[in-house]
Amino acid sequence: MISELIGARIRTYTLRLGEMLARRGLTPNALTAIGLMLNLVVAAIIASGHLVAGGVLLLLASGFDMLDGAVARASGTVTKFGGFLDSTLDRYSEAVVLGGVLLYILGTEDYWLGSLLVLTATVGSLMISYARARAEAAGFRASVGLLARPERVVVLAVGLLIGQVIPALVILAVGTQLTVITRMAHVWRLSHPAEPGAS
Repeated sequence: MISELIGARIRTYTLRLGEMLARRGLTPNALTAIGLMLNLVVAAIIASGHLVAGGVLLLLASGFDMLDGAVARASGTVTKFGGFLDSTLDRYSEAVVLGGVLLYILGTEDYWLGSLLVLTATVGSLMISYARARAEAAGFRASVGLLARPERVVVLAVGLLIGQVIPALVILAVGTQLTVITRMAHVWRLSHPAEPGAS
């Protein structure tokens, strides 16, 4: 995924920032909780119709997705519960922001189409994470497909910033479903290796 390629390049910088935050006493779980609260604010701002401000703050809030992990590594406090909490609250954050988009959409002329797109995008986003979790539980790595969470955040943020919410939702609705299908096909291939001697 694009986010993995970019993430590998900037991980050094986020680790340095994580070290600084760790020295100031911030814990990974605290940053995870702050990220959720920021996304609640983002959702409220979007719902009120302030799309540009919502897009900017959405990008800011998404930065906490990287910082909590960076602080955990820098402080040597990486735990299974921390990873579980981070993943769980990330799902809440994404759903809350899309809920804010839904509230905004309900006040526009595109409320019917927009509501359907928000529902489809929300289900797809949750299923992407579920598909990865189930794949990993079965012993397979399934970080494949176009729209991981960082990509979804960027698509929605750009749509908000340029005032094109419906097109952004179309990309999310279609892209998330394609990503789920890609992960399903990937796991199927891994679980059905080619027969010996097959060309």
